Amino acid sequence: MSPLPFFTLNDFDLVGKTVLLRVDVNSPIDPKTGNILDDARFKAHAATIDALSKSKVAILAHQSRPGKNDFVSLKVHAAHLSNMIKRRVKFVSGLFDDDTLEEIDSSVPGDILMLENTRFYSEEVVLAEEKPEVMEKTHIIRNLAAHSDYFVNDAFAAAHRRNVTLVGFSELIPNIAGKLMENEILGIDKFFEIKGRKRIGIFGGSKADDSIKIIDRMLREGKLDRIITGGLVGHIFLIANGMDMGKKNEEVIRKEVGNYDKILKEAQKLLDNYREMIMLPLDFLGNENGKVKHYKISDFRKDIQAMDIGVDTIASYAHVIKDSDAVILNGPMGVFELDDYATGTEQIFSAVANSSGYKVAGGGHTLAAFERMGITEREVNHISTGGGALISYLAGEPMPGIESLINSKKKFGGG
Repeated sequence: MSPLPFFTLNDFDLVGKTVLLRVDVNSPIDPKTGNILDDARFKAHAATIDALSKSKVAILAHQSRPGKNDFVSLKVHAAHLSNMIKRRVKFVSGLFDDDTLEEIDSSVPGDILMLENTRFYSEEVVLAEEKPEVMEKTHIIRNLAAHSDYFVNDAFAAAHRRNVTLVGFSELIPNIAGKLMENEILGIDKFFEIKGRKRIGIFGGSKADDSIKIIDRMLREGKLDRIITGGLVGHIFLIANGMDMGKKNEEVIRKEVGNYDKILKEAQKLLDNYREMIMLPLDFLGNENGKVKHYKISDFRKDIQAMDIGVDTIASYAHVIKDSDAVILNGPMGVFELDDYATGTEQIFSAVANSSGYKVAGGGHTLAAFERMGITEREVNHISTGGGALISYLAGEPMPGIESLINSKKKFGGG
């Protein structure tokens, strides 16, 4: 039995058993062709699927949410996964109806079914915040649990959510962490075990509200010793520090951060309490009439949009990164998608990859930059598939997907 607080795949003999496998393959989709544009999350689940090669597997997954252009059937996901793992993945156009249950019952060891988008069904969305006893009574849970032996949760990227198919099975059949889920938790937890006092967090990108929330908690609890800021996160801290970045930059921030005024006040409070621990950009690259120009903070023009950090900032940040014991990286330093403004992100991410400390990285844009630069887990100790889930876990917020795994082990493992 695993010493972890939840079951892992090593705790059971799943040969010949019927396994419900919850994954997160929610991916960007080309609106014109319907094709999957990035299959990083598919690849992340490959090890778990391979470990279940002698089981009867029914995959549960979602894509987007109602009202979005990419809220589509998982038929293309089944085909994409099949091509990737070189095994047949049969798409089933239902979730808990009689025909779907018959498909599950008639499958044989080695078969893989992918059921329809769980969010096509109202119970998955409407009952997301209900108590477990309510979820157990749903058609989704009652029908699928009655035709399965085990539930494997491998969807770390959605572990901060309480959707029915993520947490609803914990009282009815044993819930097991898949390999991805297990590796995510162990990889992130190791960061907190680092004994050195040079633990830094690098926060960039556009999700400033999430980043400021985690910065506050991790500084308050002594989990980080220094903060490096870039992207819109850096812009908000500069404004909180009294800099007028101009209407153009403020409009960009307000568009990305709905509760701008509240977040700005929280950033000001953080600077009041931890000013010596928070590093701010010293210079920028901006777009002036289609040309790339360098601006120091002292001569920054308010009509210029800041697109990337400048050379002085890069040098300052890289020095701290090189001397670190552990690093958390979440978000790029600028608009790295444009070649003219990719230098800051590339230089800082390279500094992280080359540092000798323990490194954890996550977030969609972070992973996209890694792929562009060819950075892999050879250079970074743990690359997380989660964006919001990573932030929530680091901040110590409730993680329903993990809590349900722990509760299931208590029920079925006697712990």
